[in-house]
Amino acid sequence: MSALDWYLQINLKARHLHLLAAIDTYRNLTQVADVTHVTVPAVSKALAELERGLGLTLFSRTAQGLVPTPYGDCLIRHAREMLTILHQARDELKALSSGAEGKVHIGMLPASASVLLPQALGLLKQRSPGTNVVVIEGTTASLLPELWQGKLDLVVGRLPAPDTLGSFEEKELLEEPVTLVTGRHHPLARKKHLKWEDLHPYPWILPPPGSILRDPLERALEVHGVPLTSNYIETLSIHVVRAHLQVSDFIAVMADTPANDPAQPLHTLPLGLPRLLRPAGVLWNRNRGLTPSAQLMVSCLEEAAQHLAAKSHGEQ
Repeated sequence: MSALDWYLQINLKARHLHLLAAIDTYRNLTQVADVTHVTVPAVSKALAELERGLGLTLFSRTAQGLVPTPYGDCLIRHAREMLTILHQARDELKALSSGAEGKVHIGMLPASASVLLPQALGLLKQRSPGTNVVVIEGTTASLLPELWQGKLDLVVGRLPAPDTLGSFEEKELLEEPVTLVTGRHHPLARKKHLKWEDLHPYPWILPPPGSILRDPLERALEVHGVPLTSNYIETLSIHVVRAHLQVSDFIAVMADTPANDPAQPLHTLPLGLPRLLRPAGVLWNRNRGLTPSAQLMVSCLEEAAQHLAAKSHGEQ
């Protein structure tokens, strides 16, 4: 066994992981000492011992502070992953000792999971009241790195393009056509025969640039000769979209299931769009696998999706 192997397998401690993460965050030994409640010489000594034990220089000392070397970048990345795993183990152990059954961390893509996820959460709590859930809303760009790092167990919402998945496993749950919607009071809602050119005068609520719907939506409207005006709002918030459509003459694009919410009824424009997006589904990191609580959550998502699909077909 080499000195590097021995140090990593026998002598590397959790305190080393915390030290690496703290130095990477603050890049200054004085600040690291403040947040870890030890002296600057103690921090400096601990870093020197770590570098000596590994036989590698982890940080370069510069005028701008401590800058990770390629060795440092590598070890910091793995240190953060190991700390995340340790925190998850702590949470699971605490849950077990308190009689709870676990915790699931879920990332939600709001525009495409605003109906599916709440129904699945209802099923989860019926079956396992002691399983607790943390839900974080975000975009694909913000949630997938969290899923890869192990900070999230699942991401629920519109599935991204297959070439972006990498080490993620996916399960398709619900095929939801994308429709154009307005408030019930909108002038277009009263037209019996609607043409694409009738959309020209009206402003839009659009998904932001970089979101998975924006580019295919622009291409579909371009095919039908509908230019996007300079009068628009950009948001992924389903709540903002619904509320603004109730009090304005804007047009929005929305998945079929949230558009049919009876609490805030909207009007679906009778203009057919092609399949712009992949189905709603759930993603997880195949390299980490699923905890029993996350597996239960996936089964609840599947059941909720089946219920929504049956309801949709019954209404058609």
